[in-house]
Amino acid sequence: MKANEVKLISPGLEDEMEVSGYRPCLWKMILVGAGVICSGGLLLLLLYWLPEWGVKSTCTHTTLKDAHTVLLRTTVCAVTKCLDSPFSPSQVHYFVHHSTRYYWNDVMQNFELYKGLEDVNVSCASLHSEHSSGLSKTLQDYRYMLFFGENEIAVRVPSLLKLLVKEVLNPFYIFQLFSIILWSFEDYYYYASAIVLMSIISIATSLYTIKKQYVMLHDMVAAHSVVRVSVCRGNKDIEQAMSTELVPGDVIAIPANGMIMPCDAVLVCGTCIVNESMLTGESVPVTKTSLPSAGEEGARSYNIEEHKKHTLYCGTHIIQTRFYTGELVKAVVVRTGFSTEKGQLVRSILYPKPTDFKLYHDAYLFLLCLVGVAGIGFIYTIVLSIMNKVPAKTIIIESLDIVTITVPPALPAAMTAGIVYAQRRLKSVGIFCISPQRINMCGQLNVVCFDKTGTLTEDGLDLWAIHRAEDGSFCSPESEAAKVSLVNTTFVACMATCHSLTKIEGELSGDPLDLKMFSATGWILEEPTEEETALHNPIMPTVVRPPKHIAPERINQHIFRIGACEMGIVRQFPFSSALQRMSVVVRRLGAKHMDAFLKGAPEVVASLCRQHTIPQTFTETLEAYTRQGFRVIALAHRQLESKLSWHKVQSLSRDVIETNMEFLGLIIMQNKIKPETAGVLCELQRANIRTLMVTGDNMLTAISVARDCGMVRPREKVIIADAVPPKDFQPASITWHYTENQLDEGTWDGEVSQEQSYHFAVSGKAFAVIIEYFPQLVKKLVLRATVFARMAPDQKTQLVEVLQSMDYTVGMCGDGANDCGALKRAHSGISLSELEASVASPFTSSTSNISCVPNLIREGRAALITSFCVFKFMALYSIIQFISVILLYSVLSNLGDFQFLFIDLIIIITIAFTMSLNPAWKELVWRRPPSSLISGQLLCSVLTQILTCLVFQVLAFLLVRQQSWYETWTPESDACNVSRSIFSLRVNVTDPQNHKNIRNYENTSLFYISTFQYLAVAIVFSKGKPFRQPSYKNCKAKTVLSAIGAAFTALHPLLPPQIVCVPHDWRVTLVIIMIGNAAASFLLEVRLRNHHTLPACCD
Repeated sequence: MKANEVKLISPGLEDEMEVSGYRPCLWKMILVGAGVICSGGLLLLLLYWLPEWGVKSTCTHTTLKDAHTVLLRTTVCAVTKCLDSPFSPSQVHYFVHHSTRYYWNDVMQNFELYKGLEDVNVSCASLHSEHSSGLSKTLQDYRYMLFFGENEIAVRVPSLLKLLVKEVLNPFYIFQLFSIILWSFEDYYYYASAIVLMSIISIATSLYTIKKQYVMLHDMVAAHSVVRVSVCRGNKDIEQAMSTELVPGDVIAIPANGMIMPCDAVLVCGTCIVNESMLTGESVPVTKTSLPSAGEEGARSYNIEEHKKHTLYCGTHIIQTRFYTGELVKAVVVRTGFSTEKGQLVRSILYPKPTDFKLYHDAYLFLLCLVGVAGIGFIYTIVLSIMNKVPAKTIIIESLDIVTITVPPALPAAMTAGIVYAQRRLKSVGIFCISPQRINMCGQLNVVCFDKTGTLTEDGLDLWAIHRAEDGSFCSPESEAAKVSLVNTTFVACMATCHSLTKIEGELSGDPLDLKMFSATGWILEEPTEEETALHNPIMPTVVRPPKHIAPERINQHIFRIGACEMGIVRQFPFSSALQRMSVVVRRLGAKHMDAFLKGAPEVVASLCRQHTIPQTFTETLEAYTRQGFRVIALAHRQLESKLSWHKVQSLSRDVIETNMEFLGLIIMQNKIKPETAGVLCELQRANIRTLMVTGDNMLTAISVARDCGMVRPREKVIIADAVPPKDFQPASITWHYTENQLDEGTWDGEVSQEQSYHFAVSGKAFAVIIEYFPQLVKKLVLRATVFARMAPDQKTQLVEVLQSMDYTVGMCGDGANDCGALKRAHSGISLSELEASVASPFTSSTSNISCVPNLIREGRAALITSFCVFKFMALYSIIQFISVILLYSVLSNLGDFQFLFIDLIIIITIAFTMSLNPAWKELVWRRPPSSLISGQLLCSVLTQILTCLVFQVLAFLLVRQQSWYETWTPESDACNVSRSIFSLRVNVTDPQNHKNIRNYENTSLFYISTFQYLAVAIVFSKGKPFRQPSYKNCKAKTVLSAIGAAFTALHPLLPPQIVCVPHDWRVTLVIIMIGNAAASFLLEVRLRNHHTLPACCD
């Protein structure tokens, strides 16, 4: 292996990194040490800020195997030390990055991450046969000490001293320190003291906030993170142990009364009812069943995502367990510590990805431009001072002072203010944010994807009708399922048993759809206690039966019967989004055989049924319902062989059960559109923001809802793109057809007249085929597609990624666990959850409708425009002050201590923070604000304002020197009251109090003009409409401007040591110059705004 070779860790994954190895070099370390001493520690500070330079300047390249230090490169560079495990005789080489250990693999010649049991590609069957008895104590200790360590998600709260050092060493505060020292040398003690006080307050506030966040996260993670668990050692031995000792491969027994899971584990025996709201934001309990151990499913390798219906996640609350006589509910530990789902969630909070937004990138470039301007001023000051034979000490101080003037130290805080105010306004309307930097991104959204059920439509479904099938044909639709005549039918039996409901504290709990279907039957669900289970047949842990008031003699005898009505649920295969179905195995009381019931998407259920049981009008009937926007669910039944025992059923895979079924009919559910949906979508479309529907529901239902809510307008056509993979030597193909059947399938040639508006509709199956076999069509299709139906959770995430690759700024709005991946991946994910903060998305709305989306976009646009306005204002402030100081340097003068204090504290900081208070504009306009600071219009705006300020400052500077009363100012000068003849008799002397020559007519004139220029550019840049409310509605800003104006008017008595008295005529002239300056600034900004087709950045 080459010494300078770069390896890739976790290729293709989210945490992909380049890694290269280094070892210390003695001669480099000596040179760096000498440089640190010679630079007074500045070199050490530079290497602290740039760790990559620090490694390369003190180390040499080596192989990864021999590395003492590794350099990691992702979006940012990181440096970490390599360690050797003290418990291994062969010295296992590893390093820790972001709370994750990476171990050296001699075979791969690279570092790799050991997450847990998945790393060995264990099959589901072998989890039962080889891992279900647990680890020996020796093997457990070996894994604990060598590889996995403590099973703990440890959030270490840093000490205040450590946080303080890290905060103070921030480049911003180091620059502040440099500036304060420089100002002290210039005797600007008042100004320096004010900046020190502000810095102390800023550091204290920052430390309090950071410490509070760490403590909150620590408390959240620490709660229930360390518990006592029952660990299986062999088939029968059980010992009590602390959860911190668990390692992948351990088997734990889940108590009947539940627990908080301390790790990720897969169920191998029994059933659990789990509350996963901590992970998904959904408070509805879910049922977890044991991992399949036989058949095709048993042969598959265990995957935590694919088998999530059998996996218990760390941090989730197991409410209760379903157990059987003499058997424990057991789970095999698969992941521990930060490798668990909860651990990865905590890692994402502790180590968030840098926000990649063009605004922040451009801000650094703009600051570099200001540094360039400072460099010009630095050279100019040196040259001018040398020409005027100024002392060397003064030259150094004044030239460095130019740098502190040009680069505004308050810029980061001022730009953050707009985001903070926007976050507060969002909270006031029920939108909570855990990633404030993404608020600016919301201002750039140009496409929003919506889930359907619970987002666009009501969360609850109403049973509209049932449509049973008998003897291969449909019966008439019936509005009630609880009729006496239907009690003993297999259709109602399927409705009563095929669900994942459970009783928690005597109340039915589970999926809202299951609740609605079960309640429509009128049946009763009973869960026996442990004592009852021990006394009776353990085959039926859950029993459903019709109400007791329905007497058997009232049931029509001609109805098909398969035994008594009371049924026990023997096995459950939970609903799978990928399979789009669920099933159960039941036994009727007294029956000698079991029955399987299935429900799911009609197309999926029909494909699993015997052909002769499916009515010939199935397709037409289904289309008729879905076109009307109904949600349709199909039911099926199968009588199982008599020889199947309970134990045999527990080991069967769902593929064996869910085949050769008998079609029972359809359940028609009405899913009403929320009242706010149509209005919000219309508002977004008027604002030129694309709206897409991404749902797991039926295609025609989704299209119908899209038409009803206005996503697809009445006269617009919908073309369904259907794709099939290659089969039997036939290549993959795409077919196109209108939903209205105006063209025969396959005849559309891809051409639509320009006058005819159309939308594509794509199913999840077709989407997968097109991405794999027709990648060149993906972007063209997505560009015009509006409805994406039958989309699996990972496909929703994939769609968001495709849109982002097309330079869309994507928003995602959803409410279910199926949307979590897409919510995280989108630029702005908005969760409609009842919880105050969702762990899945940056934004969470407390209102359960999409009215939050335009509110968020409005606030995002206002925050983005505020950032632009503040940045422009702060840049102009620096340049205006730079111009004033450069002009004063030419007469060997400068601004005074109190003048700097008045400008920076009373004017700049108050304006910068109050101009951010403008609320968002009440409407969404069709234009979007620009996203880049480096744009032609913005640069023109800044440059024209700079030139305007330069012209009027130079004008005032030259004019004052042309006045008849002008002379070099002395303490005896009194231009306000004494005639010119008396002036001519005076001898010019230097005031010992004015050795820096601050009090003079040029200083006073430029101070008045520049002070007014700050106010003028603040007003010019604070235009509101159409993204923000006008400034005259900002009461705090008006109050501040009025106060500054009052102070400005009374400036002479406020700052007596800094300014001099000037004649009344010159004061009038200054006012005229100010008015001309304001008029020129305003007219130029308006002209630029009207000239460009793009919206003005503060328009």
